[in-house]
Amino acid sequence: MYRRHAQTGRRTTSAPHRWWRDAVIYQVYVRSFLDSTGDGIGDLAGARAGLPYLKKLGVDGVWLSPFYPSPQQDHGYDVADYCDVDPLFGDLGEFDLLMRDARRLGIKVIIDVVPNHCSDTHPWFREALAAAPGSAARARFHFADGRGAGGELPPNNWHAMFGGPAWSRVTERDGTPGQWYLHMFTPAQPDLNWRTPGTGAYFDQVLRFWLDRGVDGFRIDVATGLYKHPELPDSPDPGADARTRDSVNPLAWNQPEVHDVWRHWRAMCEEYTARDGRERLLVGEVSVPSSHDHALYVRPDELHQAFFFDLLGASWDAGAFRKVICDALQDIAGTGSTVTWVLNNHDQVRTVTRYGELGTESGGLGAARARAAALLILALPGAAYIYQGEELGLPEVDLPDDVLTDPIFRRTGSRARIRDGCRVPLPWSGRASPFGFMSATAGTEGAKPWLPQPAYFAEYATDRALADTRSFWHLYRDGLQLRAGLPQLGEGVLRWLETPRDVLGFVRGDGLVCAVNFGTGSVPSPVRGVPLLASGPCEPGVLAGSTAAWWIG
Repeated sequence: MYRRHAQTGRRTTSAPHRWWRDAVIYQVYVRSFLDSTGDGIGDLAGARAGLPYLKKLGVDGVWLSPFYPSPQQDHGYDVADYCDVDPLFGDLGEFDLLMRDARRLGIKVIIDVVPNHCSDTHPWFREALAAAPGSAARARFHFADGRGAGGELPPNNWHAMFGGPAWSRVTERDGTPGQWYLHMFTPAQPDLNWRTPGTGAYFDQVLRFWLDRGVDGFRIDVATGLYKHPELPDSPDPGADARTRDSVNPLAWNQPEVHDVWRHWRAMCEEYTARDGRERLLVGEVSVPSSHDHALYVRPDELHQAFFFDLLGASWDAGAFRKVICDALQDIAGTGSTVTWVLNNHDQVRTVTRYGELGTESGGLGAARARAAALLILALPGAAYIYQGEELGLPEVDLPDDVLTDPIFRRTGSRARIRDGCRVPLPWSGRASPFGFMSATAGTEGAKPWLPQPAYFAEYATDRALADTRSFWHLYRDGLQLRAGLPQLGEGVLRWLETPRDVLGFVRGDGLVCAVNFGTGSVPSPVRGVPLLASGPCEPGVLAGSTAAWWIG
């Protein structure tokens, strides 16, 4: 690793440290992390077995993707029971063991909660289908009569984010075509109606169930959702959600009433904190038009944090990155929260591929930029989330149509913005699939990883990454170690430096300098000495192209 060794001590402060404000959280996409049973699907026991690896990497906590009972139409984001574990992933006893081991290792555990919609196999929805129009059971969802002479047209013109209309028609008990129900993703995921009082009370019980089991917080799926415009009117741009694969429809998302839910949930978390002094975190998936809108979700009595996605869409350009960072620090940090930086997650193209040259799988340029971006977000004030496999430099996998499982592909037939390529099971060891992902001592005969791993994954296997001090893994590990030990990093402020056009540079604290060269040619570095840490080869006084570095000035 391109690093100058320095003595560092754990940050100290006179005020109590609120762990979430500058935590680095590792996203475990459970079905693709590690398979303990050999059935080709990762599970909670596999996640538990991987905790020492994550401790060695140096993260502060893990976010677990949904592991609840589910038909898996959207890989767990279609929940049939919010207070249990799908046998595919284990059971509550295994979850408790994971919590025990994480606590022993000092790793926080955040779990996914999906309050906008549930599975069409959830008992509430089955009850609604069996009930009559206008019933209390149907009021838990968005059922409405259709338009047209015989109700044959959907109640409005909204489209689902994953393609097709946002409404499906049901057959009533007498066998006649009946009402329609709303689903902003797929028909297997009916949207819950949060204007019905019992919905909020139900999720109170869900949160308390997991808080009582010791979780450290919740990642809230679609945190701008829950409430829809009460009249469900036509949208001026009905296809916007499907076109962007984002929550754009202003009538279906970001309604003002949702903030009352987050105030209530924040109060519940603080109730638990008051009991034992252990802070619980609410971090939301918030996709809104601007950083100003984003800041409304992290006011002092609402969510602790919300993912800031704007770097995902920023072009690889120093000016573009600086504007995104300035907007975030001004609007979000101004609320008293801290910015939650992300470069990737289970819904996005892998960073190496996204930053690569057009028309290439990943290439050296994509890898160099991804390494530089990693050092950048670890140097910024606030918290950071790392999606599994980013620490290995994994590229997006180009999968054939016949193995794709993403409901976007199944509903549209289009490969645009499908997500399977970033969800391929991790390579751990060996020279051939399953690369240590599946247990060698247990399993189903003939089982294979649920998505095929390419042969080139051998180059990215964890065992090779740990053995190569120049690897992505060592870059992340060294950056995390320095971040944990240097008082200048983590929470705080930054001061921008005057730099050449293609360079982004700033100072943290009393003299830690971070600079990123977004260009391809070398430039003079802002500090003459040898870097403390660099994402690539970096001679004294020079900052190479597509490279980031830290110095103590």
